[in-house]
Amino acid sequence: MSSKFEISDDADELNQEIDDTNFPTRSNSISFGVANGNGSTGSLNNGYGPFANRRRSSSIRRTESEMTEEGENGEGGTENGDLSHQQQHQQQQQDAAMTLDSSHQRNNENGENGSGTGANGSSVIAPGGLNRARPTPIRTISLSGHEKCTFHHDLELDHKPSTREDLLPLMSKSYRMLLSSLGEDTERQGLLKTPERAAKAMLFFTKGYDQSLEEALNGAVFDEDHDEMVVVKDIEMFSMCEHHLVPFYGKVSIGYLPCKKILGLSKLARIVEIFSRRLQVQERLTKQIAVAVTQAVQPAGVAVIIEGVHMCMVMRGVQKINSKTVTSTMLGVFRDDPKTREEFLTLCNNK
Repeated sequence: MSSKFEISDDADELNQEIDDTNFPTRSNSISFGVANGNGSTGSLNNGYGPFANRRRSSSIRRTESEMTEEGENGEGGTENGDLSHQQQHQQQQQDAAMTLDSSHQRNNENGENGSGTGANGSSVIAPGGLNRARPTPIRTISLSGHEKCTFHHDLELDHKPSTREDLLPLMSKSYRMLLSSLGEDTERQGLLKTPERAAKAMLFFTKGYDQSLEEALNGAVFDEDHDEMVVVKDIEMFSMCEHHLVPFYGKVSIGYLPCKKILGLSKLARIVEIFSRRLQVQERLTKQIAVAVTQAVQPAGVAVIIEGVHMCMVMRGVQKINSKTVTSTMLGVFRDDPKTREEFLTLCNNK
């Protein structure tokens, strides 16, 4: 006995593929509305829900023997067939509702048991006993001696980096990698010890990081009833441009107006050495020297002038070999009193 539910093998395979993609086969229109009685918010126009649609192949297929048995028992009429079709729809909807209920129940049980997984795969406990995702805070490492160091750009004078013995191996390795990146053979005779030499040279160029103002002064601050200008000029200065890691050099002139305290003359040169032996820009170097002298003897005023030649302008870039950069910092009376400032500038310009 033939049946309208009978499906050929080819059609059965095609329907199975369609069902696997969750595509509605009995209607081309899909309506999304409010939740119905079984908890589903989306349904097909023909009454199939998203879960029931995937069961379509298995639920509507009726074997020929079952249909024959129904026919023999007088249950195969049109009225009984429609009733059976409605029962199938109801059963499918009930199955879908049971599936949703069991899914919600499992989610609730997981929440009550305090088990939750965050976005990063970690489980954490939120208020109320429920687990919620909470990112692990990033740990920061504080190196000994670097607590007050802000990229070496500030006026901190108590910076104490690692000892040279600790820094040399890593710096030498970095220089070796740099030479290799340039295409050089680091094993040839002329370059065998170049990485170590370069590392030691860079440590010397930046030795100011290891020095403090207190160490440089070494107690050479003296009480003296002197209130006239003191000027030490043409102090040689060598530093490293922090933008290109090439040298700049020049001369520094320092003047201050004492207030009952004077500084050992050589200590002015040592202050220049502390701040110039770092990665620098000339503008900042000028101000750091002036501030350090102020901290040392609390004078009525401090004036600093630097005239420098920058190799980043001479041997690269614009390549202006005769250019010089002049910067100045005036503090206290040197800023406020034009006559005092003029006297200092006159003394500096006299040869």
